[in-house]
Amino acid sequence: MQLACFSIPARGDSGSQEELNSFLRSHRVLTVHREFVAQGDNSFWALSVEYMEGAPPSAEAPQRNNRERVDYKETLSPGDFALFARLRDWRKTVAEKEGVAVYAVLTNGQLAAVAAKRPSAVAALREVEGIGESRAGKYGGAVLEIVAASVPSAKVTDGTTAASPAETP
Repeated sequence: MQLACFSIPARGDSGSQEELNSFLRSHRVLTVHREFVAQGDNSFWALSVEYMEGAPPSAEAPQRNNRERVDYKETLSPGDFALFARLRDWRKTVAEKEGVAVYAVLTNGQLAAVAAKRPSAVAALREVEGIGESRAGKYGGAVLEIVAASVPSAKVTDGTTAASPAETP
């Protein structure tokens, strides 16, 4: 981390402002500390910029680990998306109670996989990438309840195919 200092006269000095703006555009800025120094006609802004060497991230580049966002409404069937939405609502409630980010409970990708696969057992839930023993043990019961409450039941996967309501005696 490095530090650069600037002073910008309060009564306008476009050269000083442009120098600061040019610096900010060409460096990876960590923080900017600013303080107004009141000295009558000689008042100015004192700025210190903490930065790292190297170009700033491109405005055109995606900000989330260079991954494109997925629109699950387009990639999931309407029924799967409805289940996905219920799972997201549940996840939000759990995350708020635990005081963690929603992705720390389950990611959108994991919720979409659960909605598409509709597991009926913890073992099938653990087959979803990223859902290991810990998450399955902690959240599995609630997730499986939400999945079980969704229809159609014939799409449930635990290694067998469940009978549809018309096929049950």
